Amino acid sequence: MSAAIRVIVVDDEPLARRHLHALLSAEPDVAVIAECATGTEAVAAIRSQRPDLVFLDIQMPELDGVGVADAIGAAQMPLTVFVTAHDDRALDAFRVHALDYLLKPVDRTRFALALARAKDTLRGRVARDPARLEAMLAALRPRRDGVEPIPAGERLAVRIDGRTLLVRVREIDWISADDNNVILHAAGRALRIRETLSSVAERLPKDFVRVHRSAMVNSSRVAEVRPAPHGEYVIVLSDGVEVQTGRRFRDAVHGLVRQAR
Repeated sequence: MSAAIRVIVVDDEPLARRHLHALLSAEPDVAVIAECATGTEAVAAIRSQRPDLVFLDIQMPELDGVGVADAIGAAQMPLTVFVTAHDDRALDAFRVHALDYLLKPVDRTRFALALARAKDTLRGRVARDPARLEAMLAALRPRRDGVEPIPAGERLAVRIDGRTLLVRVREIDWISADDNNVILHAAGRALRIRETLSSVAERLPKDFVRVHRSAMVNSSRVAEVRPAPHGEYVIVLSDGVEVQTGRRFRDAVHGLVRQAR
C-alpha cells in the first residue's frame, strides 16, 4: 500500500487512547483518523470513515468490543487488533483463532509486532479470514449466547485505574450502579469500575439477584427481608447494610425468601 494506513483507536480510557495514538503517530505510513471513547462512537466512526485498521478495546461499558464487531459484522469489519486487560478467556480465544491482540498496558515491542503483521495483511502478504473473527466473537459473547457465568468460588476480573484486580466472587456482598459505573461492595471495600450493572450481571453466578434497577445482592449474604411502603422491601445483609428494592423486582425478592426456606 502506498497511501497511509488509516487507523481508528477505540478505548474508553483516555490514557490508553493517548498511548496508542502516540505509538501510531511515530509511524510515517500510518494516519490516526479518529479516536473513540465508546463502542457506539466506534460503530459510527467505522461506518462513516471506513478505516483500514482498528485498535479495539474489548472491555468497555455499554457496548464492548465484541458488540462493536457484531454491529459491523465480521465480513465488513476492518482489520482489527484487539486490546484487552488480562482476561484468560479472551486471551485463549485470540490464540485459538490466531487473531492479534495487545495486552494492557501496551508494550512498545509487542505493539510493533502487531502493527507489522497488520501491515503485511493489508499489503496482501497474509490472507484475511473473516471466519476466524466470527469464531472468536462467538467464543467471547456473553452468557445469553451460551457462555457460562463465573462459578461462585472463582474470581471476577475488574479494571480499576488501569489495573486489573481479581475479586473473589464469594466476597461480594452486593453491587450498586451509579450512571455508567458499578460499585462492588466486597470484603469491606467499595470498588468502582467502568461497567454497567447488566454487563457485570452476565458474568456472575445465579446466587446474585437483581432487586432494583441499580442494585444486586449476593443471596448468601441476605439476613432479613422487611416489607416497605408501596409494595417494596428492604433487604438487610449480614453486615447490617440495607438495600432498597424496586417494585418491578418483587418476584425476585419473593424468590430469595423461597430459596431460604
